[in-house]
Amino acid sequence: MTGGVGQKWDAIYRARNTAGRPAAAAVLQRQRHLLPSQGRALDYACGLGGNALLFSEAGLESHAWDVSCVAIQALGERGSSINTEVRDLATAPLPSASFDVIAVSYYLDRAQLPTLCHALRPGGLLFYETYNRDRAAGTGPSNPDFLLQQGELLHCFQSLQVLFYEELWGVAAADGESGLSRIVARQAGL
Repeated sequence: MTGGVGQKWDAIYRARNTAGRPAAAAVLQRQRHLLPSQGRALDYACGLGGNALLFSEAGLESHAWDVSCVAIQALGERGSSINTEVRDLATAPLPSASFDVIAVSYYLDRAQLPTLCHALRPGGLLFYETYNRDRAAGTGPSNPDFLLQQGELLHCFQSLQVLFYEELWGVAAADGESGLSRIVARQAGL
């Protein structure tokens, strides 16, 4: 079903220690107060599901999709009420107006960015965090196709109302993070 990409990520997750609790993206942790008290949330390209776990704890109907069956199985073994699905995100588009919250962390497929906007219900929130081209050597992807350019998130999500935006270029955040871009944005409506 997921082919070479799924097999690649399965091997990566097999090599990792998946026993510890995965952390949610920093942008989601720091802006958690913006989450609605109810609704349907998606951890898109979820990996081990840190965002999905946070959604579930916040009382949201939590969904987690990833191309890696190893990552999805590890998340499912946590015994949570998260709806998990092995899904090739490049070939299985998101349904329109189907989520109140979508979180994406450390994943970039520019062709899929417009579908994230369309998948948000009116008033829905997007939390997005990933590496930019200023990332520290040895962190994140080495292929520049998977690194954001300066201002790119603002441009990609210009149809949404920006609630929070941060780019770390040549500076480090208080916690030492650098080379990251983050946005929280809302779909029009409500």
